[in-house]
Amino acid sequence: MAAPRCIENFEQMRKERSKADGYHTNSSLEQEKVEASVGEVYQTFISGSNKIPKLEREKHLGYLNKGLKHLSESYECLDASKPWLCYWILHSLELLGEKISEEHASQVAQFIGKCQHPGGGFGGGPGQYAHLATTYAAVLALSTIGTKEAYSVVNREKLAGFLMRMRSADGGFIMHEGGEIDVRGAYCAAVAARLTNVATPEMFEGTPEWIASCQTYEGGFAGVPGMEAHGGYTFCAVAALVLMGHDRLCDVEALVRWLSNRQMSFEGGFQGRTNKHVDGCYSLWQGGVFPLVHKILNGHGDNAVSTRSWMFDQNALQEYILICCQNVHGGLVDKPGKPRDFYHTCYCLSGLSVAQHFAGGNLATTSVLGESSNELMPVHPVYNIGVDCAFQASKYFSTLSVPKL
Repeated sequence: MAAPRCIENFEQMRKERSKADGYHTNSSLEQEKVEASVGEVYQTFISGSNKIPKLEREKHLGYLNKGLKHLSESYECLDASKPWLCYWILHSLELLGEKISEEHASQVAQFIGKCQHPGGGFGGGPGQYAHLATTYAAVLALSTIGTKEAYSVVNREKLAGFLMRMRSADGGFIMHEGGEIDVRGAYCAAVAARLTNVATPEMFEGTPEWIASCQTYEGGFAGVPGMEAHGGYTFCAVAALVLMGHDRLCDVEALVRWLSNRQMSFEGGFQGRTNKHVDGCYSLWQGGVFPLVHKILNGHGDNAVSTRSWMFDQNALQEYILICCQNVHGGLVDKPGKPRDFYHTCYCLSGLSVAQHFAGGNLATTSVLGESSNELMPVHPVYNIGVDCAFQASKYFSTLSVPKL
């Protein structure tokens, strides 16, 4: 493998800055600090004996399996995010090719069942109010487990009622009773409804148009109309439009321009917003939008779309994740110097999978940086669970009738 392209860029950047007039903003100074820390990691890697990036699979598996069975007191602040923790860990294990035991799968499914609200949907923990975000996480976690017991946890009739109550008159969705409206709600509702086969035309009437109104002058999507474009909201918006079959409402040209400028030329990873720092989680939130854009353009008959690669530097992203985002004890991080957590572990691995697997041509191809053992399982571009998990869940729920509202 050749040396990471970032080292040469880093040296060139330093030379160019030394010739500058000395004017800096707080943002530019902070950016220089990030680049310096990332550059140091790359330089250490280049100076080492092994110049082939390696996915520390066993260390990550140890970290994840331990977290699935026991969490330290430091996770008390995530008491309202327990279905999220289940999803982040289960999906990460799945990407790494790890199957949990039937007994353990049953225990997790039963616990998620305890998070289900009597009025429908899932809360952040047993006895907590239902929330669209934790409902989304619960449905994905159960779909990842993929057993009939797990599928049966979902009370589909009450879920449909909960989703309808979250609707606003203009087609947007509030996150919970009395909560805020933003594009996450529309995406979470769409995923939960489609995967479990409870979606009806009236449930999402006007929703695609409302989502389209969130696209900003930059090309990305904001949480609500008139706000700043953001990577997480952009993924939610585009995925929801694709899921609903209304991707033509999106200004794809502006979207591609904005997305392409979010991959950092030096670090190789993605930033979430204009003038922000690189962050490993945007490997999925930004990188994961490119397969969706590819699908949209293919559907529009765009013959210029590549049949071999996504429209971003896949190797550069793999470099950033494998060299800069792996914690020495397992788990992945935002950027060098940051602590590991299950959130960043999940989305760094998800983004790494997207960068490794291309499925936009006639045949799926892989482009794995480093050893072949670095390869992860492919993810479904809309749901961000395993392709087979998404297929099996859809297959199971499609045999059930859509609940009457």
